[in-house]
Amino acid sequence: MTTTYAALLRGINVGGSRKVPMADLRTLMEGLGYADVRTYLQSGQATFADDHGNEDSLAAELTGAIENRFGFPVDVIVRDHAYLKAILDACPFPAAELEAKQLHVTYFSASVGEERFAEIDRAAYLPEEFRLGDRALYLYAPNGLGRSKLGVHVSKPRLNKGVIATSRNWNTVVKLVEMTGG
Repeated sequence: MTTTYAALLRGINVGGSRKVPMADLRTLMEGLGYADVRTYLQSGQATFADDHGNEDSLAAELTGAIENRFGFPVDVIVRDHAYLKAILDACPFPAAELEAKQLHVTYFSASVGEERFAEIDRAAYLPEEFRLGDRALYLYAPNGLGRSKLGVHVSKPRLNKGVIATSRNWNTVVKLVEMTGG
């Protein structure tokens, strides 16, 4: 059975380093046998169809292929349409009432629990807030991520130790659901 996935690449094409041209990424993915490969923006997301892998094996395959082709490691998270749609639907914030720049999702490669973020005095960051979902963290930042003090805190490497974490704004979250929806 063919499943449609999104590949989320972490930390590419930012500040002129770790360049992965999207046309080259599409060619690489097609060479791996993936069908219907499409990219979205330049910041590291692609959608594709496959019938022989699962999220973890596809992420590992893409990680290795990208390093072989571009010469540097890139963390990759792969999620299927059903998961992406569930994340969209489970948003604990009123997404329809917010500007897309105010809402972000950090996708994790594995489940994370509340204990990971226990040191954070959430009241000190209000009106900014975060909530955990299934292998995801929803961040409400009313002044945008670029000005978010809570966003900086929850993305600290020691809080994300042992997992891959990559964030997307709400527009991208919605677009990936559309692109993987067929």
